[in-house]
Amino acid sequence: VIGYLVYGRLVEKVFGPDDRQTPAITMADGVDFVPLKLWKSVLIQLLNIAGTGPIFGALMGACFGPVVFLWIVFGAILAGAVHDFMSGMISERHNGASIAELSGIYIGKPALYVMRGFSVLLLLLTGTVFVTSPAALIARMSGLSNTFWIIVIIVYYVLATLLPIDKIIGRMYPVFGAVLIIMAVSIGGASLFGAGYHIPEISLVNMHPEGLPVWPYMFVTVACGAISGFHATQSPMIAKCITSEKQGRKVFYGAMIMESVIALVWAAAGVAFYGGSQMLHEALSAAGQSGVVYEISKGMLGAAGGILAIIGVVACPITSGDTAFRSARLILAEAMHLDQKSMRNRLMITLPLLGIGACLTQIDFNVLWRYFSWSNQTLAMISLWVASVYLLRNAAHKYYSLITALPAVFMTAVSVTYILMAKEGLRLPASFAYHVGIWFAVSHLAFYLLMLSERKNPLSKRK
Repeated sequence: VIGYLVYGRLVEKVFGPDDRQTPAITMADGVDFVPLKLWKSVLIQLLNIAGTGPIFGALMGACFGPVVFLWIVFGAILAGAVHDFMSGMISERHNGASIAELSGIYIGKPALYVMRGFSVLLLLLTGTVFVTSPAALIARMSGLSNTFWIIVIIVYYVLATLLPIDKIIGRMYPVFGAVLIIMAVSIGGASLFGAGYHIPEISLVNMHPEGLPVWPYMFVTVACGAISGFHATQSPMIAKCITSEKQGRKVFYGAMIMESVIALVWAAAGVAFYGGSQMLHEALSAAGQSGVVYEISKGMLGAAGGILAIIGVVACPITSGDTAFRSARLILAEAMHLDQKSMRNRLMITLPLLGIGACLTQIDFNVLWRYFSWSNQTLAMISLWVASVYLLRNAAHKYYSLITALPAVFMTAVSVTYILMAKEGLRLPASFAYHVGIWFAVSHLAFYLLMLSERKNPLSKRK
């Protein structure tokens, strides 16, 4: 909360929102560019970004011990919320452009093509992850098969991807948002005040039962709870709907802070309910992420409260999965210059996307999650560098760009180190991966400092 009130205001001041008309007004099309009320924009943004990341990612991150709380808090304030705010507001300044288009503008044409492919791939992985995880949880509650619920969710995704944003998303998300907030408050209250639950004190000790190193694994595993590149694909969607630039801090920075609170709640609930990182890890191995969420919800809140909590957990991924496919449609339409007022044009992109997503649901969830997590953090790294170049060119003072450049350097080290040493990566020795990751981050920092030293104040020539 203090981060939102203090650092959030600093970030807002650096960007400098003004009274210009937003794309929601100047480009209104009744499909994607639709003016929304502030409270709706906040809740839709929260549900767009809060998939299973702040729940599943936080539970898996809690296996490293209470150190995860520090990363969630400071990662969200200094990196994640800054990332979301900048990606949303820069998009708003460019008529709702996607992160791929913004990469082309500020990093160069090659980045445009790479980011188009990378963004769509990430969104496909995201959408697929957010089909399989809620389907597994609903199947456990209802007794019906996983396959049945996968089909139901995909049919819903087709409708949510095709129809105007205010028809399904604008009407249903406020309800889901209320359920999500009630769920988080209920689980958080039970963790703090329930009899027999104990949250460990903060420590810097690595408690992971398998001995996985905190660096870089924890920073990738927690994913959306602290910082997420997926959010850079979602913020431009709401950038098309806000009616004033001065709403940006509440919508983009604020929603990420709310998501990090949800992550804190679930990280705390995991260690409190099972009695520590070791037992939590064993439960995740035995029952899977969906099973652990079910056990915690029912165990802490009883049958009725458990169902409410589970509905909240189901709403999280479903309301991120539909907008993942919607964002993928918008990026591809942007690349192919297809007018999205036409239902035919929307169908041409939506049906193949959902077909690929349906095929990907047959891959093991844990494999999908690992690749999603890495690509997620890598996209966050690129988005922060895009924001740094934007601030170098447009901020009132070139040194203001440090608010995005420093977390960009950090995430560069995380992403490179992880893919070099992880099982789903190159499986190189940790000592080699650490050195290369640090070298890569330092080289990017040196290039940025060179730009900083040469860059004149871009406002100095303005009248």
